[in-house]
Amino acid sequence: MKIKWLGHSAFRIETGSSVLLIDPFLSGSPVFEGSVDEAAAGCTHVALTHGHDDHVGDTIDICKKTGATLIAVYEICVYLNARGVENIEPTNTGGTIRTDDFAVSFVRADHSSSASAENGMFNYLGNPCGLIITPNEGPCVYHMGDTSIFGDMALINEMYAPDIGIVPVGDRFTMDGPTAALACKRFFNFKTVIPSHYGTFPIIEPDASKFLAEMDGENVAVLEIGGELDV
Repeated sequence: MKIKWLGHSAFRIETGSSVLLIDPFLSGSPVFEGSVDEAAAGCTHVALTHGHDDHVGDTIDICKKTGATLIAVYEICVYLNARGVENIEPTNTGGTIRTDDFAVSFVRADHSSSASAENGMFNYLGNPCGLIITPNEGPCVYHMGDTSIFGDMALINEMYAPDIGIVPVGDRFTMDGPTAALACKRFFNFKTVIPSHYGTFPIIEPDASKFLAEMDGENVAVLEIGGELDV
């Protein structure tokens, strides 16, 4: 399995013959490097943690160009289907979507989920979620999405025992570094932790240094944008 960070919360996971993009905020991201077509090459599935613009990103264009299947909560699937995404697999918190090479389970996240509409209004897009990616071969990955710490993370660990954690550390809209470190240490036994959701906008933390300091560097893989991890 290969995991590539594309900036912010966007990741590319290659496993078996499948290519999964998570939260592909690319063309609108001030930190994304390269071309969207290159990042999405061979994409078979797109999974979204929630409906905010900095996570949905280029989903519509990618799904139209590649024919990739969108995996997301029901409201997001219906919303994007009406905007041209043909192949959808709707689900919700607690559900699992199974593909040929991996399964994606949707778990709780403490956040919100909506899309900007006219006149300062918002379109409600269901529950925000974290994603548990369980491949046929390789380690289990927990992409937390945008979230705060919560006690039921212990139950998520009990149910799925994820090996790799993708953890938001940028503060303001998610956990800050010390809180994210507390979540990792108290609730999980990650073999590898990848910090995310930082350095994208001036309003959030510019780097993962506060998280690293609390983790003492333990099992943390700080990826450069475009950097890969073979697991």
